[in-house]
Amino acid sequence: MKYSIDKQERYSLVTLHEEKLDTTLAPKLKSELITLHAEGVKNIVLDVSEVKYIDSSGLSSLLVGNRILTEDGGIFVIASPTEHVQKLIKISQLDNVLNILPSREEAIDAVFMNEIENDLNSGENLN
Repeated sequence: MKYSIDKQERYSLVTLHEEKLDTTLAPKLKSELITLHAEGVKNIVLDVSEVKYIDSSGLSSLLVGNRILTEDGGIFVIASPTEHVQKLIKISQLDNVLNILPSREEAIDAVFMNEIENDLNSGENLN
């Protein structure tokens, strides 16, 4: 699987450099997302701008990423999906489950908004 990881202080940006996210690549993506989470990464932005096709196992890997991060108070954001990938996500009715934003910048903004929201909520719990 061709991908790059840009680790920042508050998030990791994973960019897939593949045209297909299918049964051959999905387990590797799942494994990478779990590894990043185990290393302490709370927020992941997954840039899928180069992905033109995604099958059910690819969608499953996205759900795994979303589940492990949100259970830990983090956020998993899918950035820059192509029109076809976005259509497949919508047909699968996962557009209401996953955080999907049209650009990498908006996805990063969503990470910071989630962090602020978590900080505010933890402050409320102290009072």
